[in-house]
Amino acid sequence: MIKYHLITYGCQMNKSDSERIVSVLEKSGLKPTTQDRADILILNLCSVRQSAIDRVWGILRKTKNQTVILTGCVLPADKQKFQNKVDLILDIKDLPRWPEKFKIKNLIPDRIGDEIKNFPEVHPDYFSINPDHSSKFEAYVPIMTGCNNFCAYCAVPYTRGREVSRPVEDIIQEVHTLIIQGYKLIILLGQNVNSYKSKISNFSLFERSLAEGQFLISNKISNFKFQISKNTSVNFPTLLKLISRIPGDYWLSFLTSHPKDLSDELINCFKECEHLIPYLHLPLQSGSNKILKAMNRNYTATDYVKLIKQVKQIKPMVAVSTDIIVGFPSETKKEFEATAKLMKKIKFDMAYLAQYSPRPGTAAAKLKDNVLATEKARRRSALNEILKKTALNNNKKMVGKRIEVLIEKCNNKNECLGKTKNFKDVKINVAPAFRQEKIRPKGRSYTIKKDLIGQFAKVKITKANAWNLEGKLII
Repeated sequence: MIKYHLITYGCQMNKSDSERIVSVLEKSGLKPTTQDRADILILNLCSVRQSAIDRVWGILRKTKNQTVILTGCVLPADKQKFQNKVDLILDIKDLPRWPEKFKIKNLIPDRIGDEIKNFPEVHPDYFSINPDHSSKFEAYVPIMTGCNNFCAYCAVPYTRGREVSRPVEDIIQEVHTLIIQGYKLIILLGQNVNSYKSKISNFSLFERSLAEGQFLISNKISNFKFQISKNTSVNFPTLLKLISRIPGDYWLSFLTSHPKDLSDELINCFKECEHLIPYLHLPLQSGSNKILKAMNRNYTATDYVKLIKQVKQIKPMVAVSTDIIVGFPSETKKEFEATAKLMKKIKFDMAYLAQYSPRPGTAAAKLKDNVLATEKARRRSALNEILKKTALNNNKKMVGKRIEVLIEKCNNKNECLGKTKNFKDVKINVAPAFRQEKIRPKGRSYTIKKDLIGQFAKVKITKANAWNLEGKLII
């Protein structure tokens, strides 16, 4: 039996891709194992950050007697460097054809290779492959791939290509299947979900059928079919509204939005869509208009502030997270201070702070990387200190509240971990009423009476920390 090990780098889109990779591998007869025992090592790469590339080189130096396959977001320049260091470089868009390529390269035995004939028919869209979700209650659902924005620092348009939206019917069917299966958190994915656009033929029938719950026919969504034409267009806010009409006990969220495309219609979805949680990830990247222009972001710091104010007017308890790059070429101390000032003003709940690293082939790679590494680290540290204060102050507002939490895991220390509706991590103390004693050879321990994992539970928040909350389970 051939065994594989899959390592994933990068964003949620790569993690979602890995769930489809696992599905293909296991239908091809391969079995998962640890990295050191694997016959085939698959690296789902992210070229967006140099740090991920460096980690891959580190793995390759230690790898012996293993077939190494590279996939994911790989820039042409990186692909060329890896060409003679790995056995195969496969495009994620060719995922339906991977079993065929495995057989050609003799990576799988003949008896398994023969079974590939029974593998689902090759489809040009790799999203047609049903993912093997790593969680039984949280799921990523890609709605599009690629990007047309060409931010100066970003590799995505060169690795994933231009924007391609999935058919709205396919997305609705995938989401509805997950809801039927009991999934509680569904996150729609795209490099820029705001750009989503799809077309259906009979929109009124489609909308009415969804509202009336006619998708569910003998528990088989596939029985409900649609015809696609060029008549009716569905944008991202409309997609959110349609999904929110699917009945069930679930939360809906999305990643990621671009500030230049964050429309009034989308902002109003936080009020109009019942299942949409009060959480928004909106990358800022810089608080300096000069740097934003150099990054080709197509908005100003003032534009960004207005958007956040608008969202908070619609949904006061919304939590906002962001991405920020420090040390972009030519970023002066004054321009960095503009970012620090804006962070203090907006009071982010979370920020993912990155030190700029040039990526070959991008527009910014032609610029001189003239901010010292030590200065980049200092700037990142300074922003992190600001974030600690704003995140803590925001979290303090939740102390004393009784809120709904999605339980993600529990341990033997009478604790569970979960997420709030506005995407904050919570450490939960499980009261004695919810515990049962177990006598073990080494002494007594406790387990939780009810299987709470993957369920919503009421929690009273008792303490606020910078990066999480603490609370007590009350129901």
